[in-house]
Amino acid sequence: MGISWKLALAASGAWSVMAGAAAAQTAAPTVEELVVTARRTEENLQTTPVAISAFSGESLSRAGATSVTDLQGAVPNLNLVQGRGSSNATNIYIRGVGQPDALQTFDPAVGVYIDDVYISRIRGTQFDLLDLARVEVLRGPQGTLYGKNTVGGALKLVTRAPDQQVRSQASVSAGDYGFFEAKASLSGPVSDTLALGLSAMGSARDGFVEDPVLNKTYNDKNTVSARAALAWTPSDRLRLDAAADYTRDNSGLTVGQPTSTLTSAFGAVLLPLPATPPEYDFKTTTTPGLPNETRFEHWGAHATFTYDLTDALTLKSITAYRQLSSDDYIDIDASQVQLGDVLVAVNQDQTSQEFQLAYEQGPWNVVGGLYYLRENVGSHQEAYADAFVAPFSFLRTIGDNLTTKSWAAYANASYALTEKLRLSAGIRYTEEEKDYFRTTSTFSNLAALNGTFTFAADETWDDVSPMVSVDYQATDDLFFYARVSKGFKSGGFNGRANNPGEEQPYDPETVVSYEAGLKSQLFDRRARANFTVFYNDYQDFQARVGRAVVSPTQPIPSIDFAVLNAGQLEIYGAELELAANPIQGLSLNAEIGYLHAEYGEFVEQRAATPPATGFVGLDRAWQTPAFSPEWTGRFAGAYEFVLGDAGYLTLGAQARYRSEMALAVDNANLATRARFPGMWQDDYWLYDAQAVWERPDRKLSVGLYGKNLADEVYKTDAQEFSSVGGIRTAYYGAPRTWFVTVTMKY
Repeated sequence: MGISWKLALAASGAWSVMAGAAAAQTAAPTVEELVVTARRTEENLQTTPVAISAFSGESLSRAGATSVTDLQGAVPNLNLVQGRGSSNATNIYIRGVGQPDALQTFDPAVGVYIDDVYISRIRGTQFDLLDLARVEVLRGPQGTLYGKNTVGGALKLVTRAPDQQVRSQASVSAGDYGFFEAKASLSGPVSDTLALGLSAMGSARDGFVEDPVLNKTYNDKNTVSARAALAWTPSDRLRLDAAADYTRDNSGLTVGQPTSTLTSAFGAVLLPLPATPPEYDFKTTTTPGLPNETRFEHWGAHATFTYDLTDALTLKSITAYRQLSSDDYIDIDASQVQLGDVLVAVNQDQTSQEFQLAYEQGPWNVVGGLYYLRENVGSHQEAYADAFVAPFSFLRTIGDNLTTKSWAAYANASYALTEKLRLSAGIRYTEEEKDYFRTTSTFSNLAALNGTFTFAADETWDDVSPMVSVDYQATDDLFFYARVSKGFKSGGFNGRANNPGEEQPYDPETVVSYEAGLKSQLFDRRARANFTVFYNDYQDFQARVGRAVVSPTQPIPSIDFAVLNAGQLEIYGAELELAANPIQGLSLNAEIGYLHAEYGEFVEQRAATPPATGFVGLDRAWQTPAFSPEWTGRFAGAYEFVLGDAGYLTLGAQARYRSEMALAVDNANLATRARFPGMWQDDYWLYDAQAVWERPDRKLSVGLYGKNLADEVYKTDAQEFSSVGGIRTAYYGAPRTWFVTVTMKY
């Protein structure tokens, strides 16, 4: 029996249990209701015509979620994991659309927002969950209301705003691998019009990966963060929300496993490996002398003014500044061979301003605004590869700077044609200018390799992103919608251009999505079932490919890391989200995603093999798109036992499934079409569980949490730089872990 039938049967069985139990009971509570701001205005989750998954801060805490990557599995067709070779970046794909490369010149394909402030790089998005009100995951293009770089969707973190109620919470966690974490938050009124909030945390853990030769550990954690917020309401019509946050990460290297034989430019074998890599044992040896450290700081501040001009018209201003600095040492080949050892030092800052008008009266609900972003990101990079040209030496240094100016105007309007039928339409115009400077110098005792390549370029792109939707409230508990939307991912410049001819800019990519769904609440709102189908037309896909260009006049092949608008993808699928409280104390959840992704067109222009000249087109449409598993699923349940004067005991568990998945664009031999095993992950299940005791007043709790209980060894990401000595490196999820958390609330 295929896995699709197994998941379908599991979903059917889970729903039968939920529905049957819910129909038989009358005392169970309703499922959690959430108010979301996916359309820049407050709406109930169940009446928002967008495919959206939302989680309250309380529900995430109860499940033992500690970072954004713990959402993996809880949202259908979402891939959300720690980025390759980095402790502070995330790899986010939604419905097969994403961008895994943390290089500073590459824009993300899924927008990340904190309190409606856009985070422009995937570096710095490995957030710990601290004092959150909720998390929203918007699936599908969000170009109209959120702008550029939301072709896949958006991830929104909404922090808890202080108010006139005093709240305090502190928790301490400890577990295996030397895990220790402490969190504290306090908020409350200073006066009748002013409230303040403070929160802070520190988290440390020993590394999962051991180096038996150098006596080191890698893939550890050492993070501190803090946040201060204020809410000032001097009148009934005016409100100021302001916040500042700071994060520091001083973790060690994030390393993976080499999965193919490493060679020099002259064909010498540097590290022999079997064609199929052995099962990973979380042991490796890095290059002696490579610093085992990451130095990362990220801070920002924002202020949001909200003023009710009339009872129906509200003006909002969102002003923000953020700054990031990072020194990442990366052993790309994950071995003792000095083949891909690099330092990537990045300094980035961004300033943004948004003005927004919202109108709500009678059948009309309108949101419009203006947005401006200015970003500067510069880097210094060093690449050491003596083994690649042995017996010669090799050092490449890079300095670059990218300045981006982006502005947009948008409007989105909903009109209730009847009490049940509503029509919505929106449009956004974006214009973006990028200026890029790059210089690359190579130093070697082989004179033919020495040289400097410098280029400067600027480019301007614009885009129009429309949206149209219609929704129908059939009953109080049954909601239908259909939606067509567009998103675009910004064009840019190749941040790995080291040779003439590689500096050409690449154009934006676009996704037009067709989506229909229903949202339902059943059995007196003790059960919820949401279902979505979609089709994405993905054009001008930006692909980073590595090529070794042979020339009879060069002693070694020239390495070309091109970024191409390679072609078009067709993506379609379906998503099912189920939740139920069938009896008092029991909660059940299931999320299932089906995804079909294939290249409609993928043509790469390659230099002809000498003595031929010019370029030849290479058809790669037969390859499998990366990070697009056909099936994702999660089944979760929890039961709360009432212990009388002894309090409450909740036992919970979840099982998460992902089918086979490619981990890189270059995942197969282009001549033989044989897969590279290290660039693929087979289907797998992960099992987690928790037991939480609470005092009768629920102000004290003690929880025991276990993750990956079956100790599954599974890949989450990969680096493919095979043109440099055959580098294909896989990165892995955490092994089995456990921790205990003690929490006090007031």
